[in-house]
Amino acid sequence: MKKIVLSLMVLALAGVVTVNANSNQQDVAIVQQQDEKVPVKVEELPDAVKTALAADDYKEWMPEKAFHVKPASGNEYFEVELKKGEESKTVKLDKDGKVVA
Repeated sequence: MKKIVLSLMVLALAGVVTVNANSNQQDVAIVQQQDEKVPVKVEELPDAVKTALAADDYKEWMPEKAFHVKPASGNEYFEVELKKGEESKTVKLDKDGKVVA
């Protein structure tokens, strides 16, 4: 009988310790900044970007949409959606017309 009472006391003590340990937890909020993506008319792209799009690499591709992207970290760039027939692709260029990885 003593063993049973002693076991119950140990279980009760363990329960109280567990409840106190759980009540000391703190909530943590994780905040992520998102990239700002603003639509831009293709005609309003910087001259360097237009020149890059006219180069041999993109000569046959027609720009459909363009966005000015301001990432939470890193440098700003222009994201241009290109189309050639049924094919489409997106290219990222900085303000100087250089491809951004």
